[in-house]
Amino acid sequence: MLVRIAHLATRHPRTILLAAALLAVLCGAFGATVISHMKTGGFTPDDAESSQVAKLIADNFGGAEPNLILLVRDDAGADSPAAKAAGAKVVDTLRSRGDVIGIQSYWSAPQSFASVLRSKDGKSALVLGYITGEESMAQKAAGAIAEEVTGTSDGVSVYQGGLSSLYHESNEQITHDLAVAESVAIPLSFIVLILVFGSLVAAFLPLAVGIFAILTTLAILRALTVFTDVSIYALNLTTAMGLALAIDYSLFIVSRFREELGNGLDVEAAVVRAVQTAGRTVLYSALTVALSVAALGVFNLYFLQSFAYAGVAVVAAAAAASILILPAVLMVLGHRVNALDLRKPLGRLFGWDPHAQRTPEQTFWYRTVQWVMRHAAPVAIAIIVLMLAIGSPFLGVKFGYPDDRVLNAGASASSRTVGDALRSDFQSNAATNATVVLDDYHGSPAAIGDYAAALSKVEGVSGVLSGSGLYAGGLKVAPGSPQMTNDTGAFFTVATTVDPFTSAGKTQLDRLRDVPSPGPALFGGSAAINRDSLDALGARLPLAAGLIALTSFVVLFLFTGSMLLPLKALALNTLSLTAAFGAMVWIFQDGHLSSVFGNSATGYLVPTMPILMFCLAFGMSMDYEVFLLSRIREEWLASGQTAADNTRAVALGVARTGRIFTAAALLMAIVMAAMVTSKVSFIQMTGLGLTLTVLADATLIRGLLAPALMRLLGTANWWAPAPLARLHAKIGLSEGETAPGTTESEKHQLAGRA
Repeated sequence: MLVRIAHLATRHPRTILLAAALLAVLCGAFGATVISHMKTGGFTPDDAESSQVAKLIADNFGGAEPNLILLVRDDAGADSPAAKAAGAKVVDTLRSRGDVIGIQSYWSAPQSFASVLRSKDGKSALVLGYITGEESMAQKAAGAIAEEVTGTSDGVSVYQGGLSSLYHESNEQITHDLAVAESVAIPLSFIVLILVFGSLVAAFLPLAVGIFAILTTLAILRALTVFTDVSIYALNLTTAMGLALAIDYSLFIVSRFREELGNGLDVEAAVVRAVQTAGRTVLYSALTVALSVAALGVFNLYFLQSFAYAGVAVVAAAAAASILILPAVLMVLGHRVNALDLRKPLGRLFGWDPHAQRTPEQTFWYRTVQWVMRHAAPVAIAIIVLMLAIGSPFLGVKFGYPDDRVLNAGASASSRTVGDALRSDFQSNAATNATVVLDDYHGSPAAIGDYAAALSKVEGVSGVLSGSGLYAGGLKVAPGSPQMTNDTGAFFTVATTVDPFTSAGKTQLDRLRDVPSPGPALFGGSAAINRDSLDALGARLPLAAGLIALTSFVVLFLFTGSMLLPLKALALNTLSLTAAFGAMVWIFQDGHLSSVFGNSATGYLVPTMPILMFCLAFGMSMDYEVFLLSRIREEWLASGQTAADNTRAVALGVARTGRIFTAAALLMAIVMAAMVTSKVSFIQMTGLGLTLTVLADATLIRGLLAPALMRLLGTANWWAPAPLARLHAKIGLSEGETAPGTTESEKHQLAGRA
């Protein structure tokens, strides 16, 4: 198949390039509007109890669970004439819109309830509302409202927060962050490619394929929004992944093409050989990455599912561009791929020959690996201990649902300002109150009052508002809100002083559920959302991990014919990820280096991000494993297959590929590290985690630990039970074989090369 693709590229290169250029233009035009069609939520299943509660309150109780919070602040006090006028203006603006319901204001609320809407220092007060409609429409409405009412006038400042505002500002921030990340990653990648290839022409090729992958990615994401919900957070990661993989795959193929030209093959044969060898590696690598990312599809959260759909499509696009479009470019360029070599003038200036040929045995990597394998046991033990030590903070990991603190303080987000004020300046956080619904309940008002009184006795509850009254400490302290009881049932707002995302919040939710209710009670609010999200992830996590392990094992077995090498690869990938997760806990959960990254430590991690990191990093780590094993296997098959030959094959394989896969890792790290510039903390965390994983994987793991373990295993590296060995011999694809369609000239040249 690969040889047929190569022949297609060599026989019709200009047609392929013209079609690719047209496709890039169409993808760019179609994908330009993708951001406006993406969503910001997707962390909780639609069928979760907390999701049902939110829908019931929106449908049956006039949107009494606010997703829009306006904070009005005046240093002269919330009861000053200027503050009252500003509050009235906000209320009038909301009432003038047909998409905002459930409006509550400090200045018009009952005295007993008004105290909940006023800050402890008396200088700030709240206006609450609920924006109706689907998520994407609600966040657009929040943006329009913010333009009308926020700002400072006559000494009074108005800030907008709440979930809809957070979604809107997250969209704005992600759009800005993507532009910054690409403006950083693309120039730096080009500089590194110049250092790797020397030639400006060769350096530009992987970058051109990477840009093509970005345009294709935007179009793929836009197409997916037609059929399913796609998270806005997929934009940064999938475009970064498309760029990184396209550059990696192109780097492998261009390097092999130049190597084959240097070995005397003509242009067409070199293209075919590059696709047949490096292309096979790209194909297996892409398959491994795609299967790892596809495992995210088992979770019933569209936040993760959107990464599965988009990730698979992006990997396929990057691989297809590298295997089909790039060979067409190489066919057109031929030996001009080495043109504009910057190393020539530098060589003349410093008196060295940049094109001096060195045998693999003369390289730094060969000497390093030989030393490693002479000290295999101590090197392996030292690296394993180091990685486990770095990963040890992960033993204390805690998870919690994301709130406005995902926007770094440096993002200057209004929703973050409001969130900070609610957490520190008010008796209870209006954005994180618990809600209870008695659906289809038609009991007596007395039973409703008794239940509200019992709920108010739970530790950490500052008050419970119901249709029968406002209760605190088991006592009725004010009249209730009649709108909280109707012919559909009843609902209760439970004001709490406990952070819903901590263990105390979990305990409080359990105690609220334990209170006897007059009818079946459904719980919503932040603590319940957090519980539902964690339960949904925990239920599917073993299946996802099992699928990744199984598919990776099968693909690597088909690639190598060995039973032990896939097991080793799984263990090493897990080890490098453990270290990355430990670093993420230390930095983002515990707050170390917060001054450097600008993130706010909440004491927990967003639970979806380690899962996302695991799937992405696992696949990307396999990328280098496949590339490394490909060349080691070539050397092993060409040897006498003794223990000494195994050691030499490992050293030669690393020597031939070390420079390339470390360059590829550096390029991928640049792309992923560009995400650290984001003002969204879990995008930062994922970018930094993937960067550390890729760099550690390409140096400590693949460059040192893998050779050490392969030396200790000896010829057992290549062992497989006889039936599986026969299966691999039957269905495996050997790089050294000629395939149907190979010309006699190519066969002659390949035979000479062998």
